Amino acid sequence: MGPTRISTLVVAALAAAALAWLLISTFYYDVTPNLPWLPVVTLAGLAVLEAYAAVNTRARIERRPGRDPVNPLLVARFVVLAKASALAGAIFVGGYAALTGWLFVEDTNAAIGDRPSAGAGLLASLALVAAALWLERACRVPEQEDDEDRLPGDRDRRPGQR
Repeated sequence: MGPTRISTLVVAALAAAALAWLLISTFYYDVTPNLPWLPVVTLAGLAVLEAYAAVNTRARIERRPGRDPVNPLLVARFVVLAKASALAGAIFVGGYAALTGWLFVEDTNAAIGDRPSAGAGLLASLALVAAALWLERACRVPEQEDDEDRLPGDRDRRPGQR
């Protein structure tokens, strides 16, 4: 499994923005309740949790003092979570970007009232993408030392052998 490509996230965000713009411009006035804040809080909470997981996982992979060794299966699960969150966050970025842009074009009271939650949703979505990419990067295995850096008697031994 390779690292998440930025181009994939950009394409997903652009596709979501185009679809969201089309849906918003068609149905916004038919459904006019205020935008909810719960998705914004959820996205921000996920971003915070993934950022914490990135810091904790990196410290455990590097075996910093006071940290337990990391379970490889947990790291694999974190990578899957990070990849899925990055893609979902990119889709939300596209949706909230289209919504925010459309709300700033419209000059109605309903649109003006929805601007703060749409802008906060865009920021929370961007934070989720950043935290997911950080978690994915934190799960990488550190590079091993080269053969030239080892002592001559250590070349025949495998890592972990004495």
